[in-house]
Amino acid sequence: MRLIRLGAEPSAIGADVRAALTACGAGTQALGGIALIGVQPPDCPVPLDAIVVLPKGVLVIVGVDLPDPAVKLEAPLGGQWKMDGWPLVSQDGSPNPAAEAVAAATAVAQRIQNMRAEPLPVSTVVAVGPFVSQVVQPTVDLNRGVRVLHPKPSTLLTAARELATATVPCTADHAAKLLAILQTTGTPPDARSFLAEGFSDAVSPDLASASTMLIPKVHARLPLSRKRLPQSSSQSSSQGSPQSSPQGTPPEPPQKTPWTFLAAVGVVALILIVWLLVLLSGNDDNAAGSTTEPTAPQPTTVVVDGTAFVPKEAKKDKNCQAQAFGDVKAWLIANECRELLRATYVTTVQDKQATVLVADLDLLDSPSAKALLSVVSLPGSGGVHGPDGKPLENAAFASGTKGSHVQLTFVVWSGGSGDAALDPIAKSALRLPATR
Repeated sequence: MRLIRLGAEPSAIGADVRAALTACGAGTQALGGIALIGVQPPDCPVPLDAIVVLPKGVLVIVGVDLPDPAVKLEAPLGGQWKMDGWPLVSQDGSPNPAAEAVAAATAVAQRIQNMRAEPLPVSTVVAVGPFVSQVVQPTVDLNRGVRVLHPKPSTLLTAARELATATVPCTADHAAKLLAILQTTGTPPDARSFLAEGFSDAVSPDLASASTMLIPKVHARLPLSRKRLPQSSSQSSSQGSPQSSPQGTPPEPPQKTPWTFLAAVGVVALILIVWLLVLLSGNDDNAAGSTTEPTAPQPTTVVVDGTAFVPKEAKKDKNCQAQAFGDVKAWLIANECRELLRATYVTTVQDKQATVLVADLDLLDSPSAKALLSVVSLPGSGGVHGPDGKPLENAAFASGTKGSHVQLTFVVWSGGSGDAALDPIAKSALRLPATR
């Protein structure tokens, strides 16, 4: 189990959840998977103590702080909770706190479905404490995929093995997409980390769905060659009459050339003709001094938050200020910039095509990056031109820093300007590469 801490746990028992997950250790010896600690995915009503992405399922862990320790907790989803026989009274008057946990898990499952990520069962774990010795749940609640438990390594391991039951394990590629959907900041771990946590290494869907043409193999039965024997006088005299075969077997019918053989000969002849034509035309081209251009590779689609981005053009420049405008250009003139990388993508939003510009400025150090970010974040402060030397007018905009790098994204409708509908695309585009 690999832990990624994004924020503080919203409940006191969340610290026990983190400790239990930490006790699993890295790798698959105990469990495997990636745990996001202190995360609140978009559209989720409350912050969560943890989301655990396993190779065969997703666990949404919500902490519930009880007023006192308990020996026995009766925890039905649709009824009154009782601690050691006494009704548990919540501050908001609800009979139990499970409704909020189930709503949070439902929101996470809905987001995964909306982003069209790898379909995995999403289950709910309600972590209760400070201490509960025994939890009693109705069978119908257990069958719904909800577990109420005091978080210990043993109880969490049992819940994970009971709830993560997908028949097809999640691949490392789809696990990265899941994390990108659930955490809107930072960068998911690399592929090696996912493989080390038990996610499968499968062929990319783009490669698996590639169209491949195979030349069918023709099975032709070739006749055996025979030597013509010299005919005797008796045989010559009996031409025109059927000859008796040895041991009284019926006479052998005359051999006919099979159609499969004729088809094979025709295919071979056609291939030879085409090969000669190509060879002759190639010689003519070489004689004229022309060379054949290699076929350009097709662009690889990049998926971020369920949105597909198709790269179109990329460019690298050492003179950063020459490719900037406005206050950004003035700042770059006064400060040093090592390199500017720019790439354009196209994507489809609401059945309309949009153009995306991704720019990456490599500055001297992290303080320089933060200083430029404070300038470019101001409205009307300018930006950088696209690879064609022109800015994207009235574009949806997002920016961020990573070390000494400043990332900028600009999104407009193809052939027009941007609007508020493109703001989420600009934020997602911050995770696109600025190079191919």
